Amino acid sequence: MTVESNKVVGFHYTLKNEAGEVLDHSEEDAPLHYLHGHDNIIPGLEDEMAGKDVGGSFTAIIPPEQAYGEHNESLVQVVNHDAFQGVDQVQIGMQFSAELGGQTRIITIKDVQGDEVTFDANHPLAGETLHFDVEVVEVRDASEEELSHGHVHGDHGHH
Repeated sequence: MTVESNKVVGFHYTLKNEAGEVLDHSEEDAPLHYLHGHDNIIPGLEDEMAGKDVGGSFTAIIPPEQAYGEHNESLVQVVNHDAFQGVDQVQIGMQFSAELGGQTRIITIKDVQGDEVTFDANHPLAGETLHFDVEVVEVRDASEEELSHGHVHGDHGHH
């Protein structure tokens, strides 16, 4: 069966950055599942998956504009420490989920100077060219429920 719109696809992947460092990978017994054609994964990878067959392996190099976008300086902001109520010690590298402009974003603490906290609301991989090594391990028809909801259901596939 071939990867096409409205198919559920299971795949293993290793994600590396330009320097060849491994950023993420699927677990050996738990491939990532997604519903093809429904924007469940980054556009560049979804494009590369189209037309592949079970057992197919490939490498995809995805530029930032087809992945998590370019780094946007306007998403780097300084706020007062009071914005992080309930956090005893705000430290560089900490990540929080925050509501910004009607979207939930992961923000990363970049700097702490006294009461001033600098955070970056860009996706941690914004501006990065991503290198995926992919192996397609499953392709199946989506259920009616999966199609109506626009994503995979079941024990696996929630990421």
